[in-house]
Amino acid sequence: MVETVANPGATASGTDAAKNHFAKAMEEALAGARALGEEAQSRAGEYREKLYQKKDGLSGEAKVRSDEYKDKAFGFANDGKSKACTALSSLGQLITENAGALDEKVGVKYGDYARNAAQSVQDTAKRLDEKSLDELGDDAIEFVRTSPALALGMAAAAGYLIGRVLK
Repeated sequence: MVETVANPGATASGTDAAKNHFAKAMEEALAGARALGEEAQSRAGEYREKLYQKKDGLSGEAKVRSDEYKDKAFGFANDGKSKACTALSSLGQLITENAGALDEKVGVKYGDYARNAAQSVQDTAKRLDEKSLDELGDDAIEFVRTSPALALGMAAAAGYLIGRVLK
């Protein structure tokens, strides 16, 4: 048998070399991890910036579209108001024209009722035409506040009539 005598200095020097090698490997790993972390933060910042730019662009576009649709809605509402005024005026004129026939067939008293009703319809059309949409909205809100039961009844009746017409 051959005996090997270990060199105590060689063993210590091998352990130190391994420790140094391990320490360098750890430093390189930490440096690589730091570099990856910095790159990840850099890319996250780029993506965040792109996201904010996209969000700002979409927000601006939504505001523009919202304003366009708001203008269209007001245009439709004004057209509807104008048509309602025209229809009410025409109805008042039709009632006035037929008041004479009521005088002859039923009596002057009923003709006068028809003329008063026609005048009321035409006055309503005139008041409606003179008011802006904002004033009409305020009037509607005030009416509902002062007479909620009547407003609810009128809404139900209007819904019923619209349902019958569309049926």
